[in-house]
Amino acid sequence: MSGGLIALLIVVGLVVIVGVWLWATYNALVTLRNRVDEAWSDITVQLKRRADLIPNLVEIVKGYAAHEKGVFESVTQARSALMSASTPAEAGQAENLVSGALKSLFAVAEAYPQLQASQNFLKLQSDLVDAEDKIQAARRFYNGGVREYNTKLQMFPTNLIAGAFRFTERDFFEVEDASAISEPPRIQF
Repeated sequence: MSGGLIALLIVVGLVVIVGVWLWATYNALVTLRNRVDEAWSDITVQLKRRADLIPNLVEIVKGYAAHEKGVFESVTQARSALMSASTPAEAGQAENLVSGALKSLFAVAEAYPQLQASQNFLKLQSDLVDAEDKIQAARRFYNGGVREYNTKLQMFPTNLIAGAFRFTERDFFEVEDASAISEPPRIQF
């Protein structure tokens, strides 16, 4: 073989290797981005589920505590904020509102023994705790995906591909007051 043919084969081999690397890196970034999108979708499903429980809970408590109008308004406003949140940052702020409003609602409920014995109230309360647990798990899964995706975007030489194809970092789902949502609202009878 002549020297020119060997050089051509080496160049072609390098081009193939770089092409396969580019292809694999791009596909890995797309996969991670889609996992993050899927995880965010899971969070929104759980937030919607919880938001759907709140009006039923409010109606039951209203029947027993009609004079607690301010509490009901704050719960309704918090639910609206949660339903309109479209980004992790907005959802984090809405989480603070919902958590505080639910604590107030359950504080009102504690003053009514008949309400505490209501099967409907107990079922909704159980469903709400379940929803809170699922939201927390979905948040952890989402933040893990964001961490993995953002790390991959920042690592060299993947960051060159990410920049060229306009992959952007994602925000973590964080709340301003993490202690407010670290546990489901405590209900004591």
